[in-house]
Amino acid sequence: MSLFGVFKLKRVIWAMVAAVCLVTVALGAGLPLAKAAGATRKLPVYSVEDETKIAITFDASWGAERTKTIVDTLVRYGIKGTFFLTGIWIDQYPEETQYIAAAGMEIGNHSQNHFNMGKMAIAEIAQEIDAVNDKLVTLTGKSPHVFRAPFGDYGNALIEILEDKGMRCIQWDVDSLDWKGLSAETLESRVLGKTQGGSIILCHNNSEHIAEALPTIIEELSKKYTFVTVSELLEGKSGTIDHTGKLHA
Repeated sequence: MSLFGVFKLKRVIWAMVAAVCLVTVALGAGLPLAKAAGATRKLPVYSVEDETKIAITFDASWGAERTKTIVDTLVRYGIKGTFFLTGIWIDQYPEETQYIAAAGMEIGNHSQNHFNMGKMAIAEIAQEIDAVNDKLVTLTGKSPHVFRAPFGDYGNALIEILEDKGMRCIQWDVDSLDWKGLSAETLESRVLGKTQGGSIILCHNNSEHIAEALPTIIEELSKKYTFVTVSELLEGKSGTIDHTGKLHA
């Protein structure tokens, strides 16, 4: 064999060894094999291809004193929002959970403990999801169809587990940043300036000024769009999710 042939053979052997090592590391770390091998990363839904509808959402993992005011405001304007609840919040506020459901709002799963789930082991991910689904069935009679990852931290394993359970992983394309204690006026400006058809708006149930800002947000956006739940926003959309996270029809 020529010197060039020997060199080429060595490169092939080293490539095979490297691939085996990568698979071994991935399995040992509990990572999805496809992700470790460099496969395309799956995306959750950040927004939807829709010119007329939008969804406003509220994450709940701490506090509840503003929750009923938010729900009552939504009811007063005749619109429905989606509340993503953690299991630890549900455990502490079962009455508020039932209040949200009784008002006709959609309740989504926000994990049991609000941990970063992007690199969590498959069994742990499933436990985080199932615990909340079970609690909601017990309290409201309904199992959620949508899930939001704590901190927006997701991975292929999380999305695939949700798909197996018939659920969708939901992010957002409009972040109110209400958790930062921004004034009502600033919240209004941020949300009104960034929302477009098909947007999913991120708020929190107990941020300092969201209840104060909500009426203006609803009144102004209602001039252009119809508020729906996240699940309603997804209806009829069976196309692909593009690189921006937009779900197409």
